[in-house]
Amino acid sequence: MPPVSPELISPRSPRVLAARRLAKRNFRGKERLFLAEGPQAVREAAGHADTLVELFATVEAAERYADIIGEARTAGARIHLAAEQVIEDISTTVTPQGLVGVCRFLDTPFEEILRGRPRLVAVLAHVRDPGNAGTVLRCADAAGAEAVVLTDASVDLYNPKAVRASVGSLFHLPVAVGVPVEQAIDGLKAAGVRILAADGAGDRDLDEELDKGSMGGPTAWVFGNEAWGLPEETRALADAVVRVPIHGKAESLNLATAAAVCLYASARAQRASGGCRSVTAS
Repeated sequence: MPPVSPELISPRSPRVLAARRLAKRNFRGKERLFLAEGPQAVREAAGHADTLVELFATVEAAERYADIIGEARTAGARIHLAAEQVIEDISTTVTPQGLVGVCRFLDTPFEEILRGRPRLVAVLAHVRDPGNAGTVLRCADAAGAEAVVLTDASVDLYNPKAVRASVGSLFHLPVAVGVPVEQAIDGLKAAGVRILAADGAGDRDLDEELDKGSMGGPTAWVFGNEAWGLPEETRALADAVVRVPIHGKAESLNLATAAAVCLYASARAQRASGGCRSVTAS
């Protein structure tokens, strides 16, 4: 396995310059590489087969997180000791934690997700904020979803802010990217998945849907843009448009909070007595 470099890597090293460029989307797409920053993300990357390519670490971080360095070495990553200034140059955070990994893209072909017959899926349609995208991915992971789909009108999954907001969940479940929304919905429907569009103006109430016992089957929730929600043409593709009830005086819920409520509602219904029912069951 590659050893830790005995010398600090130069700030002008081609490896440092190449890593720094990954902060930009066009370079990420060209190289199919992205940055994972901090001990949590790097540990997850090291544990995900054939993902972590390189690891830059300050001397202090290498000593503090010696177990992560060992996992990265076992994973076959090339490890570089770096001065704090080098880490700051590569990192996209205000206060770097001393570890920055270079990782291979992780996205899964949409067709492969469909072959897995998923029971719970989050579809991000027109979601533009990377922090929201990463947080919804984290919520989907926590709720036990089998997959996340980002449509072609949504933010780049590998945006550093999205990666950080996922808090490692990016490495836990299949994610398809760049799928046209119509293709995503049609494919999921053909796989026997009920499509629920989350919208504050929906004609169905989430509480009422739960009370009716209609949410136990395979379900995909479609979440829209942070500012204007889902366009009418996307809502029309869904089997139902569902609103999260507001019992207090709040005007609305933000995207990530609404996604957590919806995904956990489906997860609870699917885990109720009788298990996950077929969407064709009466």
